[in-house]
Amino acid sequence: MQQTSELGSDWWNDSNDHEELQHAVNEGAVGATSNPVITCAAVNNHPDIWLPIIDKMIESNSAGSEDDILWDLIDEVGKKAANILRPVYKKTDGLKGKLSLQVNPKFYRNAGLMFEQGKYLASLAPNIAVKCPALPAGIAALEKLTANGICINATVSFTVPQAVQVAEAIERGLDQAEQDGINIEKLTPYVTIMVGRIDDHLKRVKQSENIDVDPEIIDWASIAVFKNAYKIFQKRGYRSKLLAAAFRNHKHWSELVGGDIVISMPYEWWNKFNASDIEVINRINDPVDSEITDKLSNNFNDFNRAFNENGMTIEEFEFFGASKHTMDTFLDGYDEFIQIIRSRMINRNG
Repeated sequence: MQQTSELGSDWWNDSNDHEELQHAVNEGAVGATSNPVITCAAVNNHPDIWLPIIDKMIESNSAGSEDDILWDLIDEVGKKAANILRPVYKKTDGLKGKLSLQVNPKFYRNAGLMFEQGKYLASLAPNIAVKCPALPAGIAALEKLTANGICINATVSFTVPQAVQVAEAIERGLDQAEQDGINIEKLTPYVTIMVGRIDDHLKRVKQSENIDVDPEIIDWASIAVFKNAYKIFQKRGYRSKLLAAAFRNHKHWSELVGGDIVISMPYEWWNKFNASDIEVINRINDPVDSEITDKLSNNFNDFNRAFNENGMTIEEFEFFGASKHTMDTFLDGYDEFIQIIRSRMINRNG
């Protein structure tokens, strides 16, 4: 991971689990990301720490709903994770050391609710980046948050059209912030591409439509998408930074090293990479073999929609296969988290 940093790419721990995050920061990580699903995993990984805290929150808030307790806990976990990153934030004068906190996935169609919750999440610590989905309402919320001087991170994003639309919204937000006299020097907006999830989507399409393509070729789809987005970002000088997340194989790291980007890796993945013999070299500008991209283009219309800047309109983002599947995952994970809270509420006197 040190070599990754030396080649110009920042890396984050793709979790706010405190033990994992402290280890990551010790190894050179300069940020972390989270969402309710990730926070739920942290609770499940450390029940001895977090379940008693949940119980105390329930007892001290007798009128609180399950959602109230859940978000109280997310606040607590988030503040502790942000504090672990605070030394990085201070050392880099606020340019690094950010923790991404995601708005309620149930708000994904309501820009106003995402904006209001985003303002609150940003108030928890100075080094918070607020995550909203790169869907129509989410993009509107991201622009408004940026215009209010709040650092953002777009999620539920898999395609070049989404990345470009978010980047343009951020540019408008930054321009508005400057017009309103807001200092934007320390704003570092991030635009995530969930690389593994576009590959997952195309593999589901392959199976459902019985497309005769080597699955290993599909693993290059996300690399082609990300590199095309990076080329566009560099050419246009967008003031946001691309972030790769949702890892499925080493190429989601090794093929992107060298870019002025963030590579957000799950704890087990970056430890695996540290122990590997994979050569760490600058590959971000190496194009994906044209034979591979031709096969992807000829067999998957959704690859073309993801790869080409004009492959989708903003109205189509919500209904793209990877978006629907990811929102289902986020909403199901949120419900699982609610079940943990509900169980503690119901059984606290049992």
